[in-house]
Amino acid sequence: MSKPSSLRGLVESLYRLWSKAVSGLQPVFLLAIRLYWGWQFFLTGKGKLMNLDRTTNFFASIHIPQPHLNAILAGSTECFGGLLLLLGLGSRIITVPLIFTMVIAYATTEQEALHALYSDPDKFVSAAPFQFMLTAITVLIFGPGCFSLDALLGRFIFKKPKPNPQAAHN
Repeated sequence: MSKPSSLRGLVESLYRLWSKAVSGLQPVFLLAIRLYWGWQFFLTGKGKLMNLDRTTNFFASIHIPQPHLNAILAGSTECFGGLLLLLGLGSRIITVPLIFTMVIAYATTEQEALHALYSDPDKFVSAAPFQFMLTAITVLIFGPGCFSLDALLGRFIFKKPKPNPQAAHN
């Protein structure tokens, strides 16, 4: 009777140890995806802004209303949002417009992939906006991690005041 319970205890201990070790990778993972995909967002947005006429013409060709304004908005969101994502600054806020931009990208340039979400998921996840959107959703849900400006600022802004021992005596 003691062997199964000791085996169970060993399995539980090993699982807790494994879980703790793997959970310790979360900040590194979040940093890696923020750095890589933040940079990719930045480059994509910068490309739109540096070639604004071409971007505007492309947006007009896919019938996006006010193509020049929307080219500026999409490019700025990706460029500056990418930099903020890379730095981990305002991460859970900037991911919302980034996700929205990727939803619009699916709806305008990847309609076939969007319609194949359930019938051919490979087509959906192979579309260009997918990894950008997945990264933004990941950071929205899990936050930027402890290796971010958000975490650094949070330590200073939300720092708990140290108890004053003399205040207790008054």
